[in-house]
Parts: sequence; C-alpha cells; structure tokens
Amino acid sequence: MTVWNRFAGLASAVALSIALLPGAQAADVNIAVAANFTDAVKEIGTAWEKTSGLKAVFSFGATGALFTQISQGAPFEVFLSADQATVTKAGAEGHAVASTQYTYAIGKLVLFSKNKDAVKGEQTLKDAKFDKISIAAPNAAPYGAAAVETMKALGVYEKLRPKIVEGQNITQAYQFVETGNAEVGFIALSQIVTNTDGSRWLVDQKYYTPIKQDAVLTKKGESAAAARDFLAFLRGPEAKAVKEKFGYAAD
Repeated sequence: MTVWNRFAGLASAVALSIALLPGAQAADVNIAVAANFTDAVKEIGTAWEKTSGLKAVFSFGATGALFTQISQGAPFEVFLSADQATVTKAGAEGHAVASTQYTYAIGKLVLFSKNKDAVKGEQTLKDAKFDKISIAAPNAAPYGAAAVETMKALGVYEKLRPKIVEGQNITQAYQFVETGNAEVGFIALSQIVTNTDGSRWLVDQKYYTPIKQDAVLTKKGESAAAARDFLAFLRGPEAKAVKEKFGYAAD
C-alpha cells in the first residue's frame, strides 16, 4: 500500500468517525454514498432539504468500503451504491431492507486526460503511449471493475497492468489524473461532465457491464421516515433532472 493510500484511508476513517460522533452534526438522515455520485447527491440533497425541512449528512467512499462499514454497524440509514450486487448482498445478509432496493442511476465510464491530445478513443489504450493509467480499485469500486472489463475486452489488460495505479475509489482515481500521477485514467462521466478541458473517450458500453447503481434503506433506516422520504425524492423529477445534468442515465 502506498503512503498516499494509507493517508487517504486514515483520512476517510477519521472523517467518518467525526461525522458519526453524537452531536457532531445534526442530521435527520445519514446516507452512505458511492464516491462517483458525490456532486450529484450534494445538489439533490440541497433540494431535498429545502422541500422537506430536514437535514442530510453524506459520507462518501468506495462501494465495497461503505458496505463493510454498514455490515459492521455504522449508523447509515440509506445506502447509495455504485452497483446492484452490493445492495443485493446487503439485503441478503440482513443489513438492508431488500424490498426498498431500486436503481437510482446508470453510470457511464470515461477515459480522461488533462492533455487535450492524449485520448483518441480506444486506440489510446492499444497504443499505450503513457507511463501510468489510473483506475479505482476494482475489488471495491464498480467503476474500477468496469475499467478492467474494458481493458480485457480490448485485449490490452495484460499489457497495461504494469502501468495501472489504483485509487481507493473513483474520486482518488480522478485525483491521480488531476495531479499528474497518471497521464490518463478511467473515471465516471459525472466527474467531468461540466469540464471542457483535456481529452476524453466515452467508453462504448458494449465493453463493460452496465453500471446500474442501486439504492436501499439499511436496517437502521427501516423505521426512519426521513430516510424513506429521501429515497422517494431521489426517484422524483427534480432529482432526475440533476442526475441527467451530471451524465447519468435513468433505468
């Protein structure tokens, strides 16, 4: 594990523990959110707070890491995953209310570089004229798994594997590109949908399993009216408009 990863992991743990301290921040609902959905859910949360008069507190991270926290008793009442499988698993293992599971967004994978001439479609991966390519950890982040799927579908994974640098989540994968630690990276469209700089390839969805992102009430949120209200709002027209703005498709 790199120094960066150790630091990022510690920072995430500290932030989570502070956020969940009694009285640290008044909240009507605590929500665990996959990192790719950060900007979109913040805007949705603001709209929900205005209409409901309630308060949402978000904690962001890789889907796998958030599931681990939920399974260990973290007081999240809503779980917004970056995939379907993890939410289904949460329900099957008794950590979530399976009947409340639904797909709230379908994510899109992008190969991105700050260099305006670096990315030219799938040929960029075949030519591999870069030293490092960033992805989110595929064992914890569905966008990372989709990146690996794409490279394997194009027959370039083994060639590119020595060049891969893994972020703990999709946010860190993007940071590696932004800071120059990787010339190119697989990230979520939502992260750069309003950014016109650099170069990008919207990965053809035939190369990876659709990134259907599911939401669910956790067992701790089963009887929480605010949590149910937020999930309902997330399905509504106002939230849908925000999701489309950030490049997500509807199920």
